[in-house]
Amino acid sequence: MTRQALVVRGGWDGHAPEEAADLFVPFLREHDFDVTVEGSLEVYADTEFMAATDLIVQCWTMGDILADELRGLRTAVAAGTGFAGWHGGIVDSFRIATDYLQLVGAQFVAHPRGIVEHTVAITRPDHPLVEGVHDFSLHSEQYWLLTDPLNEVLATTTITPGPDDEWHAPVTSPAVWTRRWGAGRVFVATPGHQLADLETPALRTIIERGLLWAAR
Repeated sequence: MTRQALVVRGGWDGHAPEEAADLFVPFLREHDFDVTVEGSLEVYADTEFMAATDLIVQCWTMGDILADELRGLRTAVAAGTGFAGWHGGIVDSFRIATDYLQLVGAQFVAHPRGIVEHTVAITRPDHPLVEGVHDFSLHSEQYWLLTDPLNEVLATTTITPGPDDEWHAPVTSPAVWTRRWGAGRVFVATPGHQLADLETPALRTIIERGLLWAAR
């Protein structure tokens, strides 16, 4: 049975939204999704289209979302449409839209020292999204987040303070999580600043599994 996937890509060019999102379009098609790709948020306000969508993959960093677009997104997810993404494309999308932050369960606030070597630690090895995946290292941005307790955290990353940093103890943030929203499922992975990150086997595996898990 063919399911409907919507890929929404745009926003800040620094995350190469078109190229990053396109990495996963063939995967979705191989798994029997009919994929629609949009470069605008306007589709979120199309009630009929959204109701027929089984999965939304969002790759949209920063920017603003209109009230009817956000209402359409939340309504669709609550009714069972999956919502998934990685890095700033999902946790740094619409900073002033608190209803969006509530849906996703987190907000990016910093990536200290920019590109750094860091570890993504698997915390729920029994979960099917990360089963068989071991802790892995990336040389990339490491996200410091504000999060809420509804997230089911599957992996974390810990930011250690240096001698000149303002914080005085290690800070651990979720790196991969799932959450339920109404009848819908939300999947988030915070790594993915660079295209090369998304080609890393461990991260690629987690994201691909997350997309399938989130879909209706």
